[in-house]
Amino acid sequence: MTQQQWTAVDDYFTALLTPHDEVLDAALRASDAAGLPQIAVAPNQGKLLQLLAEIQGARRILEIGTLGGYSTIWLGRALPDDGYLLTLEASAEHAAVARANLARAELPQAEVRVGPALDTLTQLVGEDTEPFDLVFIDADKPNNPHYLERALQLTRPGSLIVGDNVVRGGEVIDSDSSNPTIQGVRSFLELTAAHPKLTATALQTVGSKGYDGFSLARVTG
Repeated sequence: MTQQQWTAVDDYFTALLTPHDEVLDAALRASDAAGLPQIAVAPNQGKLLQLLAEIQGARRILEIGTLGGYSTIWLGRALPDDGYLLTLEASAEHAAVARANLARAELPQAEVRVGPALDTLTQLVGEDTEPFDLVFIDADKPNNPHYLERALQLTRPGSLIVGDNVVRGGEVIDSDSSNPTIQGVRSFLELTAAHPKLTATALQTVGSKGYDGFSLARVTG
């Protein structure tokens, strides 16, 4: 199996199961034009996020890591009219692109907040914010364990926590890695496994984004 074949299969799935969407295409073009890194989720991964949110019956969604808002659009489309999505972005430049993309997608339920995510999350905890039904963690990996700790404070029994990019091309199994990204993901998964209020799994994926994977954790009590 090769990267070319993985990408071709993703393209087949996308063409078959995810109808062409100019709003999403425009979001990617705007992100590219602004020089944002090309690390948004693939279309079939975005559709998976939407389906997870719909299956969850999510009314309140928290996204940690906005980039250009591509995954935000997928998640936002799962919300009812009275739903709410809060997405956190460290870069003001990225946030500006995301806000324009969300406006084009006609998603007034989505709010972009700029600043270090840990600071914003701590503020939300201090404000006794209403719990979120789904949390998508897709930001700087060294902080993943801290994001999980805050997510647990901002969710309720039955909430779903999704972690992206947890396989890292297979490097996640290297306990001796000096890469803080790898160690952050490992600590995140170990915390997930050990936490008494979580039941979880992780899946490996291959596709247009290469060899990676995601974790799913349900808050149990």
